[in-house]
Amino acid sequence: MVGDRHDVRADDLKADLREAYERGRRDERATRKRHPILMTFTFIAAAVGLALMGLAAFNGSFTRAGAVADQNLAVAANKAEPAVRDVASDAGQAIRDAGQSAKSAADNPPS
Repeated sequence: MVGDRHDVRADDLKADLREAYERGRRDERATRKRHPILMTFTFIAAAVGLALMGLAAFNGSFTRAGAVADQNLAVAANKAEPAVRDVASDAGQAIRDAGQSAKSAADNPPS
């Protein structure tokens, strides 16, 4: 009989400890909520860092790796600039057209 009480108390103690542990885990997880956009930027920055480290290993030094990265970024910027300018111009024209059609619709209401 005495041994049975001890086993019951030990089981209750284990259950209480387990519940306290789980409650602590939930509380800690709640205090460490991460913003998905910030985490995405963090992973992108880590990937860029790994790429630059790979370039440094491939080129033998960080100086040469930086020069290669700068050259590739300059080429990409030169190629992207006209495309971005064209898209911005098209968007501006679309906004002007939408404004004109809205003005026409307001001036000539349907009967």
